[in-house]
Amino acid sequence: MIKVSERAKDQVAKLMSDQNAAEESFIRVGVKGGGCSGLSYMMDFDTKLNDDDKVFEDNGVKVVVDKKSFLYLVGTELDYTGGLNGKGFSFINPNASRTCGCGESFSI
Repeated sequence: MIKVSERAKDQVAKLMSDQNAAEESFIRVGVKGGGCSGLSYMMDFDTKLNDDDKVFEDNGVKVVVDKKSFLYLVGTELDYTGGLNGKGFSFINPNASRTCGCGESFSI
């Protein structure tokens, strides 16, 4: 399961409103090769489900992950920070053995 913090939920709702996202839109998260630690997180709005997608809903937010990425993201929490050290979404991934300084890439 992918969890969504209260702060991330609020920011997702704001972004969906700001971008006039379709009512059936959801958050698609995934993993791709790259970044300084080997794997990078991806996140975007989407409206199309694929056959191998895993679908979750937490805190009122629908989150979709492809099967391959799910292996790396199981148990991850999507959070949002707006502090002095920068603002943006962050992934709290219990599977990551190492992350880069910016938090955008990781390794297992």
